[in-house]
Amino acid sequence: MQHKQSKFHKKTGPRRSFMKALMHNLILKGSMATTLDRARATRMAVERLVTLAKRQDVAHLRMLIARLPNKVSACKLFYEIAPRYADRTGGYTRIVKQGVSRKRDGADVALIEFV
Repeated sequence: MQHKQSKFHKKTGPRRSFMKALMHNLILKGSMATTLDRARATRMAVERLVTLAKRQDVAHLRMLIARLPNKVSACKLFYEIAPRYADRTGGYTRIVKQGVSRKRDGADVALIEFV
């Protein structure tokens, strides 16, 4: 079974940087408004990182530092966000459709936040 990944009309390197920036913003702010497709892609990536951070050992902290663009966001995820979900098995984020579309291109806007 093959999973379809949204490519956002970017090549691999720029797409990885773009996803790292989205994850970094969500972790630092706690919630952000973006397009629905971007929110869905960010949700998959961030939930994997939260699951990694729940292990609470040095190896997983180093993995987070490698996967996020900034040490600050990795430490915040590891020390503040992940302990909140220690007894939860999944579903760390929520996507709420705003019901409006962007004026510029008509894209659906959604709010992604931690539960």
